[in-house]
Amino acid sequence: MLNILNEAEFNPILIAMGSNLAGHSDSPVAQLDYAIREMPINSIRIVAKSRYFRTPCFPAGAGPDFVNSAIVCACDLGPQAILDILHSIEEAAGRQRKARWQARVLDLDLLAIGNSVLPDLPTYRHWADLSLARQMHDAPPELILPHPRLQERAFVLHPLMDIAPDWVHPVTGQSVRSMHAALDPQELAQITPISR
Repeated sequence: MLNILNEAEFNPILIAMGSNLAGHSDSPVAQLDYAIREMPINSIRIVAKSRYFRTPCFPAGAGPDFVNSAIVCACDLGPQAILDILHSIEEAAGRQRKARWQARVLDLDLLAIGNSVLPDLPTYRHWADLSLARQMHDAPPELILPHPRLQERAFVLHPLMDIAPDWVHPVTGQSVRSMHAALDPQELAQITPISR
């Protein structure tokens, strides 16, 4: 297991990656490969990357299965600049933002930057406590860190277990390992590694 999160003065940037449409590439796997190639070109250094996993589409029935992965990165840029880079990589891959939780060519989610809580704790709590019905319609107008749904999503936590099991959520105090252990075993059983 990697110990990268214990390095002195390392402020890990956690990013989740997903795709369930081929877009300009020949497959969702190729879309994730494209994103990984683009990161260093755009000043984001990849420190570790997880395996690729096939995961059921969320919400159920919204499209084909996803390919998901996660990366730990380092970057000297601020949170908004990092998010802007991720959105530009998505756009170059052919992503169009038309509806929430639609099938997508490439989805790059900024999950966390070290132990930062942005923009502030009350705003984070508002979005983290949103009901599922509200989540399906409401999107925050600003960057929220950590990602408000991180602790609920097997397709995010399972890849993170490969590369950052000891990262601790700055609000809940739970590690990736403990959040992963709390997930529904039946949900985890639907996530399978992709042989490459």
